[in-house]
Amino acid sequence: MFTILPIKGYIDQIDGFYCDGIHAGLKPNGNNDLGFIYTKEACTVAAVFTENKFQAAPLKHFLQYGENFKTNFVLINSKNANALTGRKGIESINTLFSQLDFDLINPVMSSTGVIGNPLPIEKLVNGAKKFDLTAKNGENLSKAIMTTDAYPKTCMYEVKLEDGTSFKIGAVAKGAGMINPNLATMLCFICTDAAAPYEDIKEALNINKETTFNAISVDGDTSTNDTVMVLANGKSNAYDKEAFKEVLRLVMHDMAMLMVADGEGAKKVAAFEVINAKDDKQAEIAAKALSNSLLVKTALFGEDPNFGRIASTIGASRIDCDEEKLVISYNDVIVFNKGEICFDAATEAKAFEVLKKDKYKIICDIGLGDGKFTAYGCDLGYKYVEINADYRS
Repeated sequence: MFTILPIKGYIDQIDGFYCDGIHAGLKPNGNNDLGFIYTKEACTVAAVFTENKFQAAPLKHFLQYGENFKTNFVLINSKNANALTGRKGIESINTLFSQLDFDLINPVMSSTGVIGNPLPIEKLVNGAKKFDLTAKNGENLSKAIMTTDAYPKTCMYEVKLEDGTSFKIGAVAKGAGMINPNLATMLCFICTDAAAPYEDIKEALNINKETTFNAISVDGDTSTNDTVMVLANGKSNAYDKEAFKEVLRLVMHDMAMLMVADGEGAKKVAAFEVINAKDDKQAEIAAKALSNSLLVKTALFGEDPNFGRIASTIGASRIDCDEEKLVISYNDVIVFNKGEICFDAATEAKAFEVLKKDKYKIICDIGLGDGKFTAYGCDLGYKYVEINADYRS
């Protein structure tokens, strides 16, 4: 038995973790653009990365350490992705770390921002030399890793175990655009004082990513830099495998929902719940097709209960389906029922009221089996175009 309690604050509340964010000159507006996470003791670390074939230099640098290594320092910058920079991108990371007079153990880096620009080593070194490794300023860190994010993304939990021990776990993340299943333009750093072994962290991370970060879509683009990293310093001496797996799922779900809600101008979050598909895989295919459809997203933006776009997208996903068995509803408002259109003026008005909400479900009952999957998406409107048209500036 265990109890999971949400608590206020940032990852700096976790024993042994230090963090901060500063302005190092990458963002022209003076906002924070460089941050760190530090522990005196080396942490067990596990991570999952983008499935984009052109992985950025920080990911390649991380992977050079091999499996099951420990680290005590994560350097994170925004405004520059250090992607498509070849060997020089990795060399620049090594050069940067070699110039820092800190007691570093297998330091790693994570970057987000514009792709195709060399890493500004001098600015980063000069900025990092100003770090106070005893700082506990999670708010500054959360702002330093933002790009087009409208707000910082954090969460914290405490887990109380049956034997009277407890541990804390929290996250700081960024992500608003280039969000698509198979991870996205997102960075997420999860810190815990749980005494979790590497094998359990990696297993829980791989299982939980499928229903959290891999189940969201903002715009259908998958970035070069996506990273979800878990750091465990073990200082609590507390651990329970099932409790850890469940609280990690909650943390990852919280962060994923904050990302999709911040979808570069997004105002709506829809849960595309596909049920009774032939199997779970077909349900996943259909749900992700819906969350990724531009026609569906723009209908959400217009608060238009256009169930034809829903049905068309399901059919185009090439799963097994039959309009004589299909049921579509917005929350509990059924608009299409096994070949019958249920869309009189009264029903349309009810569906319209659902779509005026900030969050709702679009439920698609395929009627061919017991497969199910829920994907999450947002609307897409004028603000998205404005943000991305001006991204490099």
